[in-house]
Amino acid sequence: MNTGQNAQLLVVEDEPKVATFIKKGLQTQSYSVSIAPTGEDAKSLLARTRFDLIILDVNLPDITGLELAEYIRNQPSQVPILMLTALDTVADKLLGFEAGADDYLAKPFDFMELLARVKVLLRRAPTVDEPGRLLRVSDLELDLHERVARRNGQTIDLTAREYALLEYLMRNAGRVVSRVDIAEHVWDIGFDTGTNVIDVYVSYLRAKIDKDSPNKLIHTLIGMGYVLKEK
Repeated sequence: MNTGQNAQLLVVEDEPKVATFIKKGLQTQSYSVSIAPTGEDAKSLLARTRFDLIILDVNLPDITGLELAEYIRNQPSQVPILMLTALDTVADKLLGFEAGADDYLAKPFDFMELLARVKVLLRRAPTVDEPGRLLRVSDLELDLHERVARRNGQTIDLTAREYALLEYLMRNAGRVVSRVDIAEHVWDIGFDTGTNVIDVYVSYLRAKIDKDSPNKLIHTLIGMGYVLKEK
C-alpha cells in the first residue's frame, strides 16, 4: 500500500465539475488520480489498476455508491473507501459504513477537510509487505495480514468498520476504552460523538463475535465504555 504522495487514487463521481475539482486539488499534492463517472467505469478501472484509496459518490447514474462499495468489499481488497454524499443523517452514515465505507464526508465540503481525511485513510491502510501477525484473546483471533477474524476456527464476516473496531478492542484487550477513545482511533476525524453510531457498531460486533459462544468477550461498563476480555 502506497501511503505517500504518489498514491493511486480513484474518484468515482458523475458530476464533472466536482470530479475535476477533486482531481485538480489532489494532483497539486502529487497524488495520481483517475476518474470514473459511473459504477461500471469504476469496476473496469478496478479490474486493471490497483488503487490505494477510492473516493466514492453515493449517487451514481447506473448503480448506487453503496452497491459499488459492497461490490468492492466482496473482492479480495481492503482498499480504503471515502464516501461522498449530500445526505448526512446518522442513518445515512450507518448505511455507508455497513456497505464498507471507511469514512464519510457530506457535500458540500471544504477541500482541505477532504485532503485531511485522504491522508488519514492512507496512513491507516495496511501495507502489502506487513508481516503476518495475529492478535488473540481466548478463542478469538485477528489475522492482521489477511485482515480476517476467526473465532474457534470459524471465519467471521466483518465490514471494514467492524474490523477496525475489533482490531482496536483487541489491541487494547483487558483495558476499558471509552466512546471518545473509539471515536478518535476508529472513526479518526470529524466524528460526532453525540450520536449512537459507536454503540450501534459495538452491538453489530457483539452479535457476530459473541452471539454463538457461551464465553462472552465484549463487555459494557456503564458510564465508562467497553472492554474486550475473558470473564
